Amino acid sequence: LGEEPVRFFIDLFQRDGPVLDLLDADHTFVNGTLAGNYSIGGSENPEWRRVEGVRALGRGGVLGCGATLAKQSGASRTSPILRGTWISETLLGERLPRPPKDVPVLGDAPPQGLTERALTERHTSDPSCARCHARIDPFGFALENFDAIGRFRSKDGSGLPIDAGAELLDGTQFTGIDGLRDYLLHQRRDDFVRQFSRKLLGYALGRGVLLSDEPLLDEIQSQLAAGEFRISQIVEQIVRSRQFREIRGRDHPIE
Repeated sequence: LGEEPVRFFIDLFQRDGPVLDLLDADHTFVNGTLAGNYSIGGSENPEWRRVEGVRALGRGGVLGCGATLAKQSGASRTSPILRGTWISETLLGERLPRPPKDVPVLGDAPPQGLTERALTERHTSDPSCARCHARIDPFGFALENFDAIGRFRSKDGSGLPIDAGAELLDGTQFTGIDGLRDYLLHQRRDDFVRQFSRKLLGYALGRGVLLSDEPLLDEIQSQLAAGEFRISQIVEQIVRSRQFREIRGRDHPIE
């Protein structure tokens, strides 16, 4: 699973693709095992290869990546909370308060007759927790069609139908990965692009992004909006920035 996102990102940078491909790419990279998990033809071929037209199968970009979905799951069940938190914090850059210390841990599997979604909703019904979970859980609910290792499903392990509908605090509603992808692309695009730029800037500088870096991020955002959101636009703005050019040599010695 871990090889797919590596190959996807290498390809994205090498061909100078648009940042938004991270959400709505219609291709991915699979070997035989992953092709079988994704119901893509050619599962007998052990070699890694690029395949097109995968959005129709719920794939393409980071949302449908098996490694992403598996990492943000429990040991033997999905976790709308983990998946929703990952989208909120990692993709959109939102800051969430830490959960209370006395919050009980969910079991490895929901009780008989209870879906993962119902288990999550029951777990987060406490008024002290509900408001934060109302922000993050809908993102995770939209990905409930994917099991704990990222395989697509229409029913859970108990045979109960999957409900992948979601409603945000502002009343916005969407269903499944396609609805979530559309929401992120059209209503949260600027948040997503800025967060990607922030992450890449922090990586390039070898430190956390500071308040004094925000004007640079504003400039990057402006340049991207005026162009085609190409990766090279972000890279060029970063390497030409004062922050990058003035990194002290003694802090980053040449080996």
